[in-house]
Amino acid sequence: MTKPPLTLHLAAPRGFCAGVDRAIKIVEMALKKWGAPVYVRHEIVHNKFVVDALRDQGAVFVEELDDCPDDRPVIFSAHGVPKTVPAEAARREMIYVDATCPLVSKVHIEAERHHEAGLQIIMIGHAGHPETVGTMGQLPQGEVLLVETEADVPGLQVRDETRLAFVTQTTLSVDDTKGIVAALQARFPAIIGPHKEDICYATTNRQEAVKAMAGKIDAMLVVGAPNSSNSRRLVEVAAKNGCGYAQLVQRADDIDWRALEGIRSIGITAGASAPEVLVSEVIDALKARFDVTVEVVETAQENVEFKVPRVLRVPA
Repeated sequence: MTKPPLTLHLAAPRGFCAGVDRAIKIVEMALKKWGAPVYVRHEIVHNKFVVDALRDQGAVFVEELDDCPDDRPVIFSAHGVPKTVPAEAARREMIYVDATCPLVSKVHIEAERHHEAGLQIIMIGHAGHPETVGTMGQLPQGEVLLVETEADVPGLQVRDETRLAFVTQTTLSVDDTKGIVAALQARFPAIIGPHKEDICYATTNRQEAVKAMAGKIDAMLVVGAPNSSNSRRLVEVAAKNGCGYAQLVQRADDIDWRALEGIRSIGITAGASAPEVLVSEVIDALKARFDVTVEVVETAQENVEFKVPRVLRVPA
């Protein structure tokens, strides 16, 4: 039987960013250096395939430091942690390695700098997301106020309207964040923003690639986990930019084939914590059902690399 033709628009860049790559490497190097088990507070990155692979190598994933023994190394996830966490690890004399993405650490430093200058901070982010929890946890309670949408801005109760700064979660929708920033600046004209946008290069680049494809395709598949903020934003960006159907899939098994009946073109991308092997799996599943022609849509090139902490580069 003849397969129906399908043009597959493959986003570039897609998948792993430098921060995710570094975080995974940190867990692998820690296992080599200290042996199993190595404990990891929270999923190292938001991807079940990655977490399961590291678990098979001897990583133990826990939600809190209380779940870790004192005598085994612990790693803090790429999303960052409140200051109380490394402080408690130090008090317990634990070996710990911080895998916080350097671009998240940059936001932490910004927030601290503003706080030292006597400013109250407004954080644009998602309540409960580990990155937001970690950033807000850099400062004393009440010093960071959270806004999730433009609708939250009018209700903000600040200490002094002339002494404010804002920071953002690194994995937000670029366009949605612009709207929230504009609302903050309209209400608080003196508010200070970051010198360089907090939303990370990888989030921005992946969203730009999706925008470049969205109006030309019948459907979009985003490979990523449901708890991955940047992956979920890619689905939203596709829908807002003219793509009629966009679905988040963890694996090829998650594809809703009925929703793809009759399509002639499809876009594929992957969130910053999704490995390329899962993208290949999705492409193979499409090739099994369609006569696929692949077109790469490249909107940027990435060559960023982050060093792992020194403790892992020196012998035990």
